[in-house]
Amino acid sequence: MQNGPDRQTSASEASLHAVDYWQVLKNRYGVILLTFLLIFMTAAVITYVLPKKYESTALLQVNHSFVELDPLNGAAGQPMTGASPSHAYIQNQFKIIESEKTLLRVVERLDLTTRWRGFDRDMALLKLKGILKTEQIRNTDHIEIRIRHQNREDARDVAKEIAESYQLGRNADERQRAGDALDALESEVRSQEDLVEDKRRHFHSIVKAVGIPYIEGIYTSGRMGQSEEVMLKNSEMQQFMAEEKKSQLENQIEQLLTLRDEELVDFAEGLQLPGSQVPALRARLQQSRLSLETMKASGLGRKHPSIEMALIAQKEMNEDLKGAVVVLRELLKTQLGLVNGQLAKIKDRVEERRFDAVDKALQSQDYVEAKQDYETAKAMLSQMKLTNSARRIALKIPKNPITILEDPKMAKDPVYPKVTLFLSLGAAVGLIFGVAIAFFLEYLDTSVKSLEDVERYLQVPVLAVIPKDVGVLHKQSGMSPDAEAYRILRTNIEFNRNNPEDNSITIISGGAGEGKSTTLVNLAYVCAQGGYTTLMLDADLRRPHLHTFFDINNSVGLTNYLTTDLMLEDVILQTPVDNLYFLPSGILPADAAGLLNSRRMAELIQDVKQRFDLVLVDSPPILGVSDASVLASEVDLTMIVVQHRKLPRNMLLRVKQAVENVGGQVIGVVLNNVDVRSDSQYQYYTSYYTYYAPSSDSDPVPSPEAAAAERAAITGTSSPPKDDDDELNY
Repeated sequence: MQNGPDRQTSASEASLHAVDYWQVLKNRYGVILLTFLLIFMTAAVITYVLPKKYESTALLQVNHSFVELDPLNGAAGQPMTGASPSHAYIQNQFKIIESEKTLLRVVERLDLTTRWRGFDRDMALLKLKGILKTEQIRNTDHIEIRIRHQNREDARDVAKEIAESYQLGRNADERQRAGDALDALESEVRSQEDLVEDKRRHFHSIVKAVGIPYIEGIYTSGRMGQSEEVMLKNSEMQQFMAEEKKSQLENQIEQLLTLRDEELVDFAEGLQLPGSQVPALRARLQQSRLSLETMKASGLGRKHPSIEMALIAQKEMNEDLKGAVVVLRELLKTQLGLVNGQLAKIKDRVEERRFDAVDKALQSQDYVEAKQDYETAKAMLSQMKLTNSARRIALKIPKNPITILEDPKMAKDPVYPKVTLFLSLGAAVGLIFGVAIAFFLEYLDTSVKSLEDVERYLQVPVLAVIPKDVGVLHKQSGMSPDAEAYRILRTNIEFNRNNPEDNSITIISGGAGEGKSTTLVNLAYVCAQGGYTTLMLDADLRRPHLHTFFDINNSVGLTNYLTTDLMLEDVILQTPVDNLYFLPSGILPADAAGLLNSRRMAELIQDVKQRFDLVLVDSPPILGVSDASVLASEVDLTMIVVQHRKLPRNMLLRVKQAVENVGGQVIGVVLNNVDVRSDSQYQYYTSYYTYYAPSSDSDPVPSPEAAAAERAAITGTSSPPKDDDDELNY
């Protein structure tokens, strides 16, 4: 997480970037405005010269279409779509409208080859495709046909004709499809009639073969061979029951043969067979035994006659019961024999009826299949005839798959070009291109734009920022705010001198016209105002310019001193400004560099350093000739004047290297001719200059004592007194 200072730094950098972008726009305002005007005017001209086009629109409604005839799916068919046609269906209609068939019909009906002179049929067709536009109104089944043309009447007529041609084409297609479907249906009906007749003949032959009557239109339930199947099932049931009875009799007889007497009697009584005496005899025996027990209970003894009679009667009844059991066994055997005979007959009958049922089933299958085929074919034929009749009736009902809701009208105003849109786009594009070109030029521009650029690339301090259009100070009032910039320059020179004795400074620039001469004159004037005895030495022996600032004759000067035995007093002139002296260049020599590189020139520099507090030497541009390099090697310090936004950074590096290569020392840079109105980062200079400029009540020229005190305060040393012999008298 960033701390407070880091966040403030980031915010400051972001704000600086925003200001830089705004600064680029201000600096390149002319380029942006020019680009904007050029593109905007181009858009205006294009909009003006573009041919005007008028638009007419026909509104159609796409009605439901129907599927091909389906003989088994009703008489009227089913719609292709739901409440609204599908997107794919509408797209198909677009293709039909734009098809060559539809458009060729329009070309022929409107005679466009004659109406549009110079167009043959193919060219007219291509032009129609180019001016036609179809569009669906969202969530509806409506289609708009739009035509744009330079002639408003042609636009209306073509739009109307396309809508009508499309409608006629769709109607014809619908009738054609319906007719083709009806022909196909009639053909199928005839084929079905032949098929029904064939199946009827085949079915009747089967009816005759099986001998089952069939009446057309009467539904008969059941099926052939059903009675034989029922009889077979009854016989099989009788056989099953006989076999069960036989098994039961055999089981009973086996039980009678294996049981003991008492068990045999109980078993025989339980059989309950018709004609059996066993149950009655058993009941009598039980009654006799009960009576015997009753008599014994009454006190009669074993020898009592009644008891003896009862015993004799019981014995007889036991004998009769055994005899009845024997009779019962024989009866069962007789029944078993009868059952066996019946079972054999039943088996024979079952086999016979099974054969009959199988034969009838085979005949029934052929009958049923033939009957079903015949009835199905007859029902299909009936349905197809019904559909055919319904379709014929439906064809007589008027149908309109396309409805023209709105006929195209003649346009009053052109729809193309759209003046407001085109001009707005031109303005937007012009502004965008202008800004883009401005930033591109700024990207290509490698000149010095700020103090940071100078200090970053040259690694030397910026001594002062001089505003644009600064005049010559000694010709202005001493209270001019522009003088404050040079006072700052004077102060920074004092503080950046490592040695107070280094008082000779040459002022150079990379190219001509960067303002070094003006800077020198104004700096000298400000230093002289501050009490410094200042010498301006015009060493620009190529194109001297300093003498023009003071309207001084340039015929005698530095070159005369270097080439003759003149004394300094003969060539150094007193200017109208106190403490300010001037050594003109003199007559221009043939070899300026050789003259400046002489011993006498070096002695001159050393001499004037002793005589003056500050020696300012003007020189030609260092990149053009070698004079400035020679001067940089002879004086103590070199000050580079850089015009704002002029030379590229690599050229400034060459200026510095040229000074350092000859052993010169660069004290700093003066950023000159800064347009503070466009470069807002420098506006505080002018505001401060104005705020701190001397008032009218103050004396702009300090006294010699105040000047000496100022020098002592700045340099830390007192100015050495000069002998009267060393004073220059002019």
